[in-house]
Amino acid sequence: MDGVEQTNESWRILIVEDDERLADLTREYLENNGLTVAVESHGGHAVERIRNEQPDLVVLDLMLPGEDGLSICRRVRPFFSGPIIMLTARTDDLDQVLGLEMGADDYIGKPVQPRVLLARIRALLRRVGETGGTAAEAEGEDEPVRLQFNDLVVDRSMREAWLNDKSIDLTSAEFDLLWLLASSAGRVLSREEIFTALRGIEYDGQDRSIDVRVSRIRPKIGDDPVHPRRIKTVRSKGYLFVKEA
Repeated sequence: MDGVEQTNESWRILIVEDDERLADLTREYLENNGLTVAVESHGGHAVERIRNEQPDLVVLDLMLPGEDGLSICRRVRPFFSGPIIMLTARTDDLDQVLGLEMGADDYIGKPVQPRVLLARIRALLRRVGETGGTAAEAEGEDEPVRLQFNDLVVDRSMREAWLNDKSIDLTSAEFDLLWLLASSAGRVLSREEIFTALRGIEYDGQDRSIDVRVSRIRPKIGDDPVHPRRIKTVRSKGYLFVKEA
């Protein structure tokens, strides 16, 4: 369709969207590109569908009848570890930040461009490892799959992290950011580098998702949010993961 290369991917996507026309057009486009897609139009039914069906990825509208997208995202995170893409018709940064704080992995503004949505879905799911990883990961096959910094362990193959032998509850996007920082320990990574590595698009200087995720990761890995020792903010430059924190 529209010259987009067909794929054999068997990823299962759940779209939670009350605009039936938009949902149907999006489903048709994604299915024509090899994905398996289901649609839920009522926010009040979304949590149970996600719990029961466990899709590979959820595309979640912010404004829904019955229950809003932020509430749904917050409620499903304890039992759903897959990526969540939030759709929002608003341009307010607060909505985007709140979505990330509730556990969303990415957000896209409406009107949704199907090509952009498809690219974001593929990028997120490949990073989770459904098809063997991203090109960047393939290039780094000789890199270690497990990193240890005293009481903190991060394992890329299992996509898990532990603090004092206790598993850390991380979203997919949080793990990707933690691994990127930890695997570059001792080197300052700019927001531009981080943004491009994680999302595959250029940083526009306005997106706050990296800062929000760092603030969420810090307490989870035992770092002090006010005076961080493990993930330091380097003013006007970016973030530094300290080897010996």
